[in-house]
Amino acid sequence: MLDPHRRSYRPLIMGHRAAVASNHPAATEAGLAMLRAGGHAADAAAAIALALGVAEPFMSGLGGDGFYHVWDAGTGRGHVHNGSGTAPAGATSGRYPDGMPGVGPGAIATPGSLAGIASMHAAHGVLPWAELCRPAIELAQQGVPVGHTYRRFARLMRARLLADPRSSAAFLRDGEVPALGELLMQPALAETLATIAEDGAESFYRGPLARRLAAGLDEAGALVTQADLGAFEAEVQAPIRISYRGFDICQTPPNSTGFVLLQELKIVEHFDLATLGEGSAALLHLLVEAKKRAFLDRERHATDPRFAPVPLERLLSDAHAAELAAGIDQQRAAAIPLNIPAPNDGNTTYFCAIDAAGNAVSAIQSLNSPFGSGVTAGDTGVLMNNRMTCWHLDPAHSNALRPGKRVRHTMNAPMILKNGRPWALLGTPGADNQVQINLQTVVSLIDLGLDPQQIAEAPRWSSSQPGQDANWPHAGDDALTLEQGFPAETLDNLRARGHQLKIVPPLEGPCSVACIRVLDNGVRMAGSDPRRDGWAGAF
Repeated sequence: MLDPHRRSYRPLIMGHRAAVASNHPAATEAGLAMLRAGGHAADAAAAIALALGVAEPFMSGLGGDGFYHVWDAGTGRGHVHNGSGTAPAGATSGRYPDGMPGVGPGAIATPGSLAGIASMHAAHGVLPWAELCRPAIELAQQGVPVGHTYRRFARLMRARLLADPRSSAAFLRDGEVPALGELLMQPALAETLATIAEDGAESFYRGPLARRLAAGLDEAGALVTQADLGAFEAEVQAPIRISYRGFDICQTPPNSTGFVLLQELKIVEHFDLATLGEGSAALLHLLVEAKKRAFLDRERHATDPRFAPVPLERLLSDAHAAELAAGIDQQRAAAIPLNIPAPNDGNTTYFCAIDAAGNAVSAIQSLNSPFGSGVTAGDTGVLMNNRMTCWHLDPAHSNALRPGKRVRHTMNAPMILKNGRPWALLGTPGADNQVQINLQTVVSLIDLGLDPQQIAEAPRWSSSQPGQDANWPHAGDDALTLEQGFPAETLDNLRARGHQLKIVPPLEGPCSVACIRVLDNGVRMAGSDPRRDGWAGAF
């Protein structure tokens, strides 16, 4: 087992009034500034969301999509502001005879993130909209120092950026990756953000800015039109939830696949995980086997509920969980491929915030892949997503492409309640790995009693199944990837159970956890992940 007394290398951040955790220090500071100004957690989340699109442009931005899960302390209710974009009206399966494109204009879906952020602010915010936009505008005008994480993803996607002159000019320097510490200034994006600050998000979808955006997309050859932008509205949904060992685990509903985490937890609740010990083969085996079975249901049923029902009542039922738990052989790994007959490390960013009144936000947003499609829309400075690559083209598949439909999303933003109040906020980027790392985080919080920073730094695992990958062509292997740091005994025992192991260096596994834990005395403990540029703050 792992040493239960080990120390974390980053400090555990604590405060008694408010806390924020995000994947970039500049975004965390933007959120803290809103909270210090008396803002609601939704104000902090909006400022963080917009700032991340500037400071972490390879992960999210105005050209992407997101889910914003809010807990309203005054009403004791949760709300999910769904800003996941839709397939353009012109996007039919016949347009893609060779499969979905991974990059370029054909991969662009209608962006929804800004609509989700604006919907969240309109419902819950107390600070002026323009004030929330200010940190992002300043970052774009004055520049963000280029860090190691930026350089890693820019190297990885350099060819993608070079294919678009505007993207190359914005994110490279004479075609090369910017030097460490160089200021990344985005003046065109600053002007767009200033317009949004003055005219509101409506201008992005149905105003002069929308016309400029649509013109840039048309010039690039994208399918998204001004009509697609004008038709888009964020949807406000009720969270879905289960009870796990006396806690309420709340999640983003379909088209998010947050229900997979809930299903995993209902399966493992049948086992006494606390007695198995952190890092043990017995614990890892049970978690992995639960994941495999939940992912099979994801493949069968996950879709946009506006187009087909998702049978959540059955999937999250006690009887179904008991049946799946009973099918787990505790001594043998099961081979469960997902490329079933129809009936990548993802690149996203997660953040969370809680204010002094107990209002909380768990949020996630993305361009899908690093630097999305690689296409910048005209003179707007807006880098566009490549979310179209997540569709299936088999018309019988639950996630089959249809115009106006929202794609099946790996993005999910969980929240844990105890006695009707937020107990923990947690999440991570990472495509198919998200609900796996979130499973490990919830179990570590509730069953093992670890603090957020210990969890963020602990070695982690991720399981792959044939047919699992979110992106086209939906490949995958039968492997269990583990970071170095697990005991040799654990590795030997997992191999003996039939797991095909891949070992990667410490902190080289997937995802980037952000987590806030609220103690009974009101202290907020926040942790951040060193695998990217994660940063937590509290006061």
